[in-house]
Amino acid sequence: MLKKSSPLALLTLLAAPAVTLAQDRPALPLWELGLVGGAISQQAYPGADEQVNRGLVLPWFVYRGEFLRADRNSLGVRAYKSRDVEVDVGVSGAFGSSADDIEARRGMPDLGTLVEFGPRVTWKLGEAAGGRWRAELPLRGVFDVSDGGAGRGLAFEPELQFERAAGGGWRYSTSVSAIFANRKLADTFYGVAPQYATPTRRAYTAESGLVAWRLSTTVTRALTPEWRLFGYARLQSVAGAANRDSPLVRKTTGGSVGVALVYTWKQSERRAVD
Repeated sequence: MLKKSSPLALLTLLAAPAVTLAQDRPALPLWELGLVGGAISQQAYPGADEQVNRGLVLPWFVYRGEFLRADRNSLGVRAYKSRDVEVDVGVSGAFGSSADDIEARRGMPDLGTLVEFGPRVTWKLGEAAGGRWRAELPLRGVFDVSDGGAGRGLAFEPELQFERAAGGGWRYSTSVSAIFANRKLADTFYGVAPQYATPTRRAYTAESGLVAWRLSTTVTRALTPEWRLFGYARLQSVAGAANRDSPLVRKTTGGSVGVALVYTWKQSERRAVD
């Protein structure tokens, strides 16, 4: 998702995959309810030369129904599942921010709160090197709820993931992904309309194609049955990106880090099917 590294990532969406990984064992509860609190320092958007720092405490909810799922980065409906392949239709999103908070975008329209909706194919590749490999292929429409649900384009982010348990109760996940956007979505982030051009920011029309490469790592550890620690780091690069020449791109490589503490308040006695 393009906006996961834009001004404010939704902390619960970042924590969701870590919570799932930390509890990756048979007979998980059908649902869990609790709180997640943490802090994030992230690159404002791929190519930005500024960091955005946030701290949040939010409720989180996991539901592992046969069809309805609130798990692993999204909220949606699982349409198909076999031993190796799963197809779901999901929703995810992230908060927006004021353009005045980012010097490169000052005076331009704000980046609104975006919601994504669309299908995702997950392909389980098997076990190797002491862990499990998985590929995810999400294709989603992007909509701006700050602007009456106006369409902002399409995003595609193929991702290769590796998960493994380590010593001392730690588990980790690493992934490599690439983000692609159509012209409309790319222009939302990298386009500069003529009326927003300045002596130091020329007018620019964005192109469809590669937005950024990403290398991500998450680590988790169960401290008690109710408390879990979560850490997150991401390195992303716009090297070779379609809009590398946009005046809004000021840095080729940037990073994001986050830490969170997850508390499970309630969980169901009933176990999930998978």
